[in-house]
Amino acid sequence: MEAPRHDTRGIVDPSGLLNRVRFRRHEPAEPLRRYVEWYWLIDWDLPAPYASHIVPHPAVNLTFQWDEDDATGAPPYAEVTGVALGLYTRKLTGRGRVCGVKFRPGGFRPYAPEAPVSRWTGRALPAQEVFPQATGDAAHAIVTPADDEARVAALDAFLHALPCAPDPQADLAMGLVQRIRADRTVRRVGDFARTEGLSVRALQRLFSTYVGVSPKWVILRYRIHEALDQAGTRSDVDWATLATELGYADQAHLVRDFTATVGVPPTAYAADAQSGAPGDTARE
Repeated sequence: MEAPRHDTRGIVDPSGLLNRVRFRRHEPAEPLRRYVEWYWLIDWDLPAPYASHIVPHPAVNLTFQWDEDDATGAPPYAEVTGVALGLYTRKLTGRGRVCGVKFRPGGFRPYAPEAPVSRWTGRALPAQEVFPQATGDAAHAIVTPADDEARVAALDAFLHALPCAPDPQADLAMGLVQRIRADRTVRRVGDFARTEGLSVRALQRLFSTYVGVSPKWVILRYRIHEALDQAGTRSDVDWATLATELGYADQAHLVRDFTATVGVPPTAYAADAQSGAPGDTARE
C-alpha cells in the first residue's frame, strides 16, 4: 500500500486552512494498512472562528474529537462520518483537536459488516452506534496525549481491538476505486464494468455495499477533485480542454458540477485562489 499522500486534494482553500491549523497525516500500523488509508490529526487555537470546507473523498472516517474550549465542558467524543454527498463544512472555534481515521474507499465494511456502507452515506453519528468500544474513555485516551506518536499508538490500539475479517470483496472494491482515482480514461460506468468483467448491476451493488455511493458518483467526485486542484494551483487553466480530459461533454457540464459541489464557478474560485482568498467565496 502507498504511503500517505501529501496533497491537499479536496480541501477548499487549503492555504487558508493550513495557515490556521496544524494538520498532519500518519501511517497506521502495518497490519491495519490493508483497509485504513491514513490517520489525520488536526489541532487548532484560533482567535476567531474559521469555517473549513472539504469536498470529501468517497471514504468513511472515524474521528475522535475534543473541543477544548467548549463552554459546556463537553468531554472528548467519537463520531463516524459516512461519505458526504455535498460540501462538508466544519466551523472551528477556540481551541480543539481531531484524531481521524480515514478508511480506504471500500475498506470500512470489514470493520462493520452488519450493514452496507450506504447506510452511513450522508450521515454523521455517534461512533458507539457502530462500534460499542468507542466510549468516552476511548476518545479521551486518543485525543489527550500531547504528542503525535502517542495519539497514533492509541489509534492503532483501538483499531487492533476491533473485529475485522479479511474480505476479498472489499479488496476488489478498493482496487476499483483506486483505478477510478488514478485513471482519467475511466469515464463511463458501462465501459468500466465491461473492462473489469462485471455487469453494471453487479458493479453498482458492490459499490453500494462496500463504498457507500455509486460508481458514477465516484467518477464525478474525482473529476471535481481534479478540477478543484487545477483551479487552486494554476492561473492558466484551459477549462474547455480540462472538461474534455475529464470526460465531460463540454465546459458547461464541468462548470455546473463544480459550482453545485463547491458553491462557486471554477473561474471565480481560481481568481480568488490567485488573490489568496478563495475561502471568502466558498459556500458557508
